[in-house]
Amino acid sequence: MKNVKRILALSLAGCMMAGVLAGCSDDSSSGDSENKGALTGDSSIDTSEVKSIYFLNFKPEIADKYEEIAKKYKEEKGIEVKIETAASGEYEKKLTSEMAKSDPPTIFQINGPVGYSNWADYCADLKSTELYNLLNDKSLAVTKDDGVYGVPYAVEGYGIIYNNAILDKYIATDGAVIKSVDEINSFSKLSEVVQDMTAKKDKLGIEGVFGSTSLKTGDDWRWQTHLMDLPLYYEFNTGDGSSITNCLNAAELEFKYADNYKNIFDLYTDNSCTDKNLLGGKTVDESMAEFATGKCAMIQNGNWAWGQISGIDGNKVKEEDVKFLPIYTGVDGEDKQGLCVGTENYFAINSQVDAAQQQASIDFLEWLFTSDYGKKAVTNDLGFIAPFTSFGDNEKPTDPLAKDVLNWMEKDGYTSVAWTFAGIPSETWKNNFGASLLEYVQGQKEWTAVVDDAKADWKTERENAATE
Repeated sequence: MKNVKRILALSLAGCMMAGVLAGCSDDSSSGDSENKGALTGDSSIDTSEVKSIYFLNFKPEIADKYEEIAKKYKEEKGIEVKIETAASGEYEKKLTSEMAKSDPPTIFQINGPVGYSNWADYCADLKSTELYNLLNDKSLAVTKDDGVYGVPYAVEGYGIIYNNAILDKYIATDGAVIKSVDEINSFSKLSEVVQDMTAKKDKLGIEGVFGSTSLKTGDDWRWQTHLMDLPLYYEFNTGDGSSITNCLNAAELEFKYADNYKNIFDLYTDNSCTDKNLLGGKTVDESMAEFATGKCAMIQNGNWAWGQISGIDGNKVKEEDVKFLPIYTGVDGEDKQGLCVGTENYFAINSQVDAAQQQASIDFLEWLFTSDYGKKAVTNDLGFIAPFTSFGDNEKPTDPLAKDVLNWMEKDGYTSVAWTFAGIPSETWKNNFGASLLEYVQGQKEWTAVVDDAKADWKTERENAATE
């Protein structure tokens, strides 16, 4: 993981600072609520009376894995870990609801500095905990002043996942435009291959080159957030790793690379398993099932998707055939572009519960990332590329997509695309953009209107945030 620290330190260190400045000027969010100082990392805090803790999970696709981990923890430590999982795209709504209850989450997740600004009064200071001290790069944490309020737990990457067996079958057809997948290193070449595969889809035994573009509300995050990362990165990257900082501080979005976004989005929707008019009802689960059962050859998603792919009934994709391509959009120099790599998920401990529950919660997380069982579960079951010094070289992920993320990160001469989408002004902006994309594919909105609305909404959401 030689490039993990370099990539993430450059892309996120400034983000943490910018998030502090952008969202936390109000004294009510200063981290000084009644129980904020309770979590000290001091093992003398008596947790013997704690019978259970509560973790609100962000990722539905690995909920069952957390349930198994919780079962093991209770066997070892005698403390129940209640696992509750929010539906896709509903985490903030679920967190708001659960925090209002008499038995709120003791462990929850924040989405970087923007998420911290929303939940500052509930985030305990983690600077004295072993979990924070084990970070291989402390600059990755969400901080304010002298406090540490969010600890990242996974480095992740995403791109275009492809089934190499189908690509090999295509390459063997008469007139194939490539002799090796390695030749796909630009949007023009990707487009040429995809259109030729579409023409030969019956020979290849597929229903479309790409899985369905899931535009159902709540399932459109791959497009309104993840795919949007590419134009944001290229607009705000100044060459010094400051793309997220610049994005967070941008009062307006020029959307300079809107046509590049349209390039790849149109390629997805024009060459998919599903007619454009039906995409509004498609979910991520459905599109991943299309890939797993061999109905398509490619799909945009991240390394976390392997557990979902391998667990689908009727899965036909062999582990050795699952690989990544970068998301090419036609930007100059993209032949040296890698995957989109970063982190947006940070553990936080609820400062509003009593000190013993806070300590018991951090004890569980430290067990998860330091015990032999926990580290194996993190690597093999959760599929995380963990950013902690407690993981040795022989404890890297074994699933094919996580391994391929590492392969791309370690390729000499290639630059990963930082997760610049952390600087998007609000969930409202994302939801509005997703709705516009659906109108566009259904022929109800011109692309120029999609772009204009995205720019106007960005300005509005920044202005709203500044007045809050």
